[in-house]
Amino acid sequence: MLDLLDKLLDWIYKKKCYFCRNSKESVKMCSKCYEELDFLPVTINRTYKGVNIYCAGVYSKNLQKMIRGLKYHNQKDLAYYQAKFMYEYWKKLNIEGNFEIIPVPIFYKRKKQRKYNHMELVAKEFSTLSGYETNFGLIKRIKDTKPQYKLNKAQRTTNLANAFEVDKNFIHPQNKILIIDDICTTGSTFEEMIKELNKNGMLDITCFATTTPFGD
Repeated sequence: MLDLLDKLLDWIYKKKCYFCRNSKESVKMCSKCYEELDFLPVTINRTYKGVNIYCAGVYSKNLQKMIRGLKYHNQKDLAYYQAKFMYEYWKKLNIEGNFEIIPVPIFYKRKKQRKYNHMELVAKEFSTLSGYETNFGLIKRIKDTKPQYKLNKAQRTTNLANAFEVDKNFIHPQNKILIIDDICTTGSTFEEMIKELNKNGMLDITCFATTTPFGD
């Protein structure tokens, strides 16, 4: 019923593109603005404990606005476009295997305050595009960490120490792990999650971020 109401409201009040405000296509991100998104070269961004970390684009322009809109401004429709951007890059990597998608978790108080984990929304859309399953229960954030953007590498590592915990009830040994996040700056979040997963016998891991602040 709510979906029908949303569609009716979209028809009456055409959606405007969140980026250029054009309502011609009645979508949250028009094709012109999407096509302006720039991919990074298809290459490994960094490696940690044998795990490859990839980044699809640079955290600037429309990609920055997309991530901030979804993360902080309740623009949930943008999850589809973020997942689409990531999936288009992912296909170019030609990595084979039966993956399950693990979005970087947020602390339960922060999720309650925000009312959603933006990366879970992206994971659901990425699952639809890729056919991979999601696993939201495998690893939890058990420490209310400080925001990372003001911290250097050493401070980030300290901030994230022992921040994650694996729930063994959600381990599926037959699957490879694909951890996804929106921004990879120093890689500290991925690194702490890799450590925790490794401690619990999970070694076949790939990490994938929508963006990095650093271009070529």
